[in-house]
Amino acid sequence: MDQVKQPAWRHPGLLLLYSIGATMLAIVLSVGLNHLTPPHQAGWWAVVFACGVAAIFVAIYVAFCRVVEGRAAREFALAPAAIELPAGVVTGLVLFSLVVGVIAALGGYRVIGYRDAGVLVPALAVAILSGFTEEIFFRGFFFRLTEKWLGTWAALGLSAALFGALHLGNPNATLLAAVAIMLEAGIMLAAIYMITRRLWAAIGLHAAWNFAQGGIYGIPVSGGAMDGVLRPDIRGSDLLTGGAFGAEASLPAIIVATAFGLVVLYVAWLRGQFMAPSWVRRQ
Repeated sequence: MDQVKQPAWRHPGLLLLYSIGATMLAIVLSVGLNHLTPPHQAGWWAVVFACGVAAIFVAIYVAFCRVVEGRAAREFALAPAAIELPAGVVTGLVLFSLVVGVIAALGGYRVIGYRDAGVLVPALAVAILSGFTEEIFFRGFFFRLTEKWLGTWAALGLSAALFGALHLGNPNATLLAAVAIMLEAGIMLAAIYMITRRLWAAIGLHAAWNFAQGGIYGIPVSGGAMDGVLRPDIRGSDLLTGGAFGAEASLPAIIVATAFGLVVLYVAWLRGQFMAPSWVRRQ
C-alpha cells in the first residue's frame, strides 16, 4: 500500500483512465505485429504471434508502472514466476478437469473419439493470448487501480461485472454465460491476484483453463468452437453443459470455480490483503 503522497495527476481514478490508453496502444502495436507475421498464422506461427502480443502487453504494463506511476512493476517480479506461473497452470487444468468430470458424471459429456495432438497448437496460442492480455487489463490495470481508489469490495464487484459483461459480445453468449463468467472468473482471478499481488498465477490459471477447455476437452471457449484432442458427445440442458457457449457457462463450472474463488478470497482476507477506499486510508 503506497503511503507516500502522490501528485494529483497520479490519482488512481486518473491512472485508470490512462491505463485504457496504454491498453489501446498495446492493441495497436499487436495489430502491427500481425502484419509482420505470415498470413493466417498457421501452426506454430500462431503461438509465436501470441507470445509476441503477450510481450507487447507486458512491456506496456511495465513501462506504465515505471513512467506513469513512478514505481517498479511488482506484478511482474521475475523471481516468483518460476513457482507462481506453473502453480496457476496446474490449478487451471485441475479445476476445469473437475468441472468436466462433474458434467460427465451427470451424463452431459462423454468421449467418442480422439484427434491428432496438432490441435493443441492453436489452443495454446489462444490460451497465451487470453491469459496475458485479459489478466493484464482486468486484474493488472482495472482491478488494481480501482481497488487503490475505491477499495477491494468495489474493485471486486466492478471488475467481475465488467469481465462478465464484455463476454456478452462473444459468439453464442447469453445472460447466463455473462453471469457465470462474472461469478466464477471475476471472483477467482481477482482473489488469486490478491494473494500474491502479482499476475503470474492468475495468468497461468486463465490460460490453462482455456487450454484445457478447448485443446484437451474439445469444448467451445467462451462461445468459440475449438477442436480438442478429445472428441466429445455433449448432450443435456444448457444448465448442465453450458450449451454452445461452453462448459464455463454451466452450473457445475459456476459452483466449482466460484467456490474455489471464495475460498481464495477468504485466504486473502485472513492475510490482510483487503484494502479500504482511498479516502478512508487517508484518515
